[in-house]
Amino acid sequence: MPKQPSRPTIISDPHAMTAWAEQQRNASRRIGVVPTMGALHAGHVSLVERSCQECDATVLTIFVNPTQFGPHEDFQKYPRTLEADLAAIAHLLVEVAFCPTTSAMYPPDHATRVEVAGPAMPWEGAHRPGHFSGVATIVLKLFEIVRPQVAYFGQKDYQQTLVVRRMVEDLNVPVELVICPTLREADGLAMSSRNAYLSTESRQKALRLSQALNLAQERFRAGARDAAKLRAEMLALFTDVPGAQVDYVALVDPTSLAEVADLSETTVALLAVRVDGTRLIDNARLGA
Repeated sequence: MPKQPSRPTIISDPHAMTAWAEQQRNASRRIGVVPTMGALHAGHVSLVERSCQECDATVLTIFVNPTQFGPHEDFQKYPRTLEADLAAIAHLLVEVAFCPTTSAMYPPDHATRVEVAGPAMPWEGAHRPGHFSGVATIVLKLFEIVRPQVAYFGQKDYQQTLVVRRMVEDLNVPVELVICPTLREADGLAMSSRNAYLSTESRQKALRLSQALNLAQERFRAGARDAAKLRAEMLALFTDVPGAQVDYVALVDPTSLAEVADLSETTVALLAVRVDGTRLIDNARLGA
């Protein structure tokens, strides 16, 4: 009989995690991993579902990674909701939840960081110095510990997916990356763990991000090709929003992330906006 969903085995020791993974690989089982920082929402769950459909064994990692937070960011208050996270995937056949401690992942004498240039440099990289070094370091460590053949990431963190892909290709990491579509709430807000910080009023303000992306796609479908003009229109949506601080609105090449002058269907619109102190990001391809 096929296995039935049950509470996953929780492993916190990296060595035990690797030993389990090696057993699966020796049995010719295909391992899928979904790296998360917990506070799971339906977007995360969709990644887990995809892994369960395509792989023989699925590992969910839950680790709030300190090295990707800046000194004045929300590491301390970032939601930590392990029991709710496990309940969110209870209907799926997830075999292991890898939930290491900070000291296990970063012993006191740890001295190595992964630095990615190229796609890590602009936008998020410029506004959050050190962020992508922290991301690349923890993702590589998770790949080494969990030994997956496939890893699942969400499109909402578009620049992050390019950074991870660049690292995987440059370092010859034998992991296939699967990038899954952004899931949105009924009102259009991109699903994010940080949405939990938003009050009802702030959430209404946050809808301007998806509205700006919709505007960009509509203008492109209507024939707009001037990137500077479209960017100005997108920015104008935030001028009358009290408590909204735009970090960037950009129309970029999908691979290099360089700003474009002329729009095409592959152009990606990127936004990062602070709404009453909560920093939100979103993106969309104009031709989608």
